[in-house]
Amino acid sequence: MTLEGVRGQEYTMQLAGKTLEELLVSAQSQECLTVGVYESAKVMNVDPDCVAFCVLATDEEYEGDIALQIHFTLIQAFCFDNGIDIVRVNDTQRLAEILGNTDESGEPKDMHCILVTNPSEDSWKDPALEKLSLFCEECRSFNEWVPAITLPER
Repeated sequence: MTLEGVRGQEYTMQLAGKTLEELLVSAQSQECLTVGVYESAKVMNVDPDCVAFCVLATDEEYEGDIALQIHFTLIQAFCFDNGIDIVRVNDTQRLAEILGNTDESGEPKDMHCILVTNPSEDSWKDPALEKLSLFCEECRSFNEWVPAITLPER
């Protein structure tokens, strides 16, 4: 790969990170987010057609967690089988900053899996979702099936 190719790839990754943040904020404001591994599995089981995008997140603390890796493998397989775009993020802390760190009961949220849902076909369209879908499609053309995205710093 040329130096220009590397610079272009870094720029694309930066844009993807910013776009992902925009998507998450927008989806949260529209109440189109499901946060947590178990909550996401429930949604996928009940209504897989409503899932528009999936984010898997981990950090160094959880990289050795075998149970979490098994969940990730199953979620990835489900997403591939159902044509759902999926990305990885290596910063659960940053996701918590973007989405808020606690649920209604004050408990810390499980940021390891986040689904962007679309309750009905035409109810919610977001330009960030379109951009990320194109990004994922481009990554797949280079055999990168689950691209890693770095979220921008605050």
